[in-house]
Amino acid sequence: MEHMKTILGVDPGTARVGWGVIEDDKGVIRAKAYGCITTDKIDLPQDRLAQIYASFTKLLNTYHPDEIGVEDLYFSTNAKTAIAVGQARGVILLVAAQAHIPLASYSPGTVKKTICGSGSAEKAQVGKMVTRILRLKEVPTPDDTADALAIAVTHGFSYKLKTKTS
Repeated sequence: MEHMKTILGVDPGTARVGWGVIEDDKGVIRAKAYGCITTDKIDLPQDRLAQIYASFTKLLNTYHPDEIGVEDLYFSTNAKTAIAVGQARGVILLVAAQAHIPLASYSPGTVKKTICGSGSAEKAQVGKMVTRILRLKEVPTPDDTADALAIAVTHGFSYKLKTKTS
């Protein structure tokens, strides 16, 4: 018998960490809360990471997720950006480990394919589909927040498949 599961989706970054909490109650998925942790680019890198650490810890203490879904590091052409995002992602992984919360990673393509049916979907499509799936009144902003909710929904679908095939 399935029980209600609270899932936190995370789109990591240094300037913005999108987050979204969903609840899955026997197949009925709804958004519980969502938002974005922001840091100021004039702050030192270590201070920005400390802010992410403190804010993410507070999120876990507020919403008590059963599981966390986080986006994999996506490396395109800017190595400097990828390293900074990797550092922020590392902070997220550390906080989850310290809280003993199971975590799974998803590639951007997997999230897009799960939510929109195509791994090459545009950000706007992802936002619109998340809005439809979660029955929200408007597309969550910024994009990082919509992406985080998409990651949470992807994780929700993923754990259901695992429990049905186990």
